[in-house]
Parts: sequence; structure tokens; C-alpha cells
Amino acid sequence: MLTGPVWSQKLRDEIGKAVIGQNDAVERLLVALLANGHVLLEGMPGLAKTLLVKSLGTALGVQFERIQFTPDLLPSDVVGTMIFQPKTGEFLPHRGPIFANLVLADEINRAPAKVQSALLEAMQERQVTIGGTTHPLPKPFFVMATQNPVEQEGTYPLPEAQTDRFLFKLIVDYPTADEEATMMQRWGQVTQQPALQPVSSGEELLELRKAVDQVHVSQAVQAYILSLVRNTRMLADGVPQGKRRLNFGASPRASLALFAAGRALAWLRGQDFLSPALVQELAPDVLRHRIGLTYEAEAAELTADKIVAEVVEKTPVPAK
Repeated sequence: MLTGPVWSQKLRDEIGKAVIGQNDAVERLLVALLANGHVLLEGMPGLAKTLLVKSLGTALGVQFERIQFTPDLLPSDVVGTMIFQPKTGEFLPHRGPIFANLVLADEINRAPAKVQSALLEAMQERQVTIGGTTHPLPKPFFVMATQNPVEQEGTYPLPEAQTDRFLFKLIVDYPTADEEATMMQRWGQVTQQPALQPVSSGEELLELRKAVDQVHVSQAVQAYILSLVRNTRMLADGVPQGKRRLNFGASPRASLALFAAGRALAWLRGQDFLSPALVQELAPDVLRHRIGLTYEAEAAELTADKIVAEVVEKTPVPAK
């Protein structure tokens, strides 16, 4: 069976033919694949978020579908609907683009609540209901969504119930000057665009998850994960109204996410156990979208990442 570093490197090399930089984001996406989790990518337009996810789907060798979310999109445009067949006089299900291994929900905050909620059953249960009949989704199945953090006119912010279903919320930043110069050289030629080839498969990914499940997580590290998550709730509960910095802390899904993602990251880096350092490294991506800042905290120019960093700093690290 492949080792984590070897599998990671072959996918990174293939994705790197199209995507310049974004090494941390690529690693987190691979962690999400292994941990069976969904990802929300947030960043300014033009930062190759869509290209990154599409390149991942090509390199992984799975069925990829892209849904452009718009204000006039309907739930049936995502999950499908019943279509009348004149020849037989029957209604048969027409499956929507959600029936793919890797689904890109592009600009997810541009669609109304009904469309966003259509993803909930798919993301959580890996199934959808069309015409009263439940249809299982392909395995593996992932939703990777993008959103623009600046332009809010005509958008519908994601409710907490939906953001909580994303394993990670990744912040995609601008490339360095050298990376941007390489982009111009690579993508500036219209007749010679990078072409990617599959270097893995969905079946291989499902097999590799068995190796991830063998990564050891000690009782001390499990207790550390619980302490980190529960300490975010301490900032919301039992604190006077004027001094609270969080309206709510992270849900139990955060504990599960740190546990599963930590195992996957350890395996990718060739380790057979989960260390507190890896938990700390993953904490911002797992927790930033699972805590709600108060008005006072935002007025004090605090951010979710700053509060998560403070929680990590103040939570005692286990000796072993």
C-alpha cells in the first residue's frame, strides 16, 4: 500500500502543473479527502480557487461537476427532479449535478437559502431525495464550495447549520511575486495550456482511508482535542454579557473534525500517531467557521483566528 508522503507527492506534482503555489491549501484538501470531509474556500476573485478544485478532481481521477450558484438557481437544479416520459406515461428521476464524486459549489453564498439547504442532506447523509425516493450518492463524495469575502451585495450568508458541516474553512491568499510571474509564463500562452492526467482513483482513496484509521491517537491527545473545543464554549457561556467575545463556541463536530483530520494529516506526513502539534496546526481551519463573534469582539477588531490562537495558547499541552 502507498505511504502518505508518496501518495501526497504524486497528487501535488500533478496539481502543480496547473496551480502555482497554494501548497498549504492543497495539503488541506488532501486531508479532507482522507477524512471524508467537505471544504469551504474563501478568497478574493482570481485566486484560482475553482482551478484548484478542478485540478484536484482531474488528478484524483474522479467524476467532477461544477455548479455555478446564482440567485435564480433552484434546488432541482442541484439535486435533480422528476421528468415525465410521454412514451411510457411515467415520471422518472433526472439526477442533478450533485451525483458526482467531487462537486464544486462555486460562489455558494450567491444562491438563496432553499438551494443552500438542498446541499444539507447530501453533505451530511451522502444521499438525496427525489420524488419521495432516496438515492445514495457515489463513493467517495465531497462538496467543495467557494465564496467571496468582500462583495456581499446580492448574497445570502451561509447559516451556521451549513457552515458547521464543512470540515475546513480555508482562507486562500494572494500568490507571491515569483509565483505570479510563473503564472504569467505558464498560462500566458493560449496554444499551450497545462494538461493534467489522473494519477490516483476513488477506489484507491477509499483503500487509503483504512491506513489512516490505523494512526494512533492517545488518550492524552483525545483529551487535548476536547479541551480545545470546549474552551471555545467557555468564552460564550458563564461570561457577563458585556465581556463575552463569542455568542457560541464550537460544536461537537469540531472535536470529530480535529480527530479525523489530525489522523489524516499525520498519515500524509508519514507519522503513525497524532501529535498535539498537528492538532494545533489544524485548529484554525477547523474552528474559524464554528465560532460566532459578538459585536463587542468585532468592534475590538478581534477575528476568529485571533481567538482560536488565544485558545490554543492557553490550553495546556499534554506531556505525551
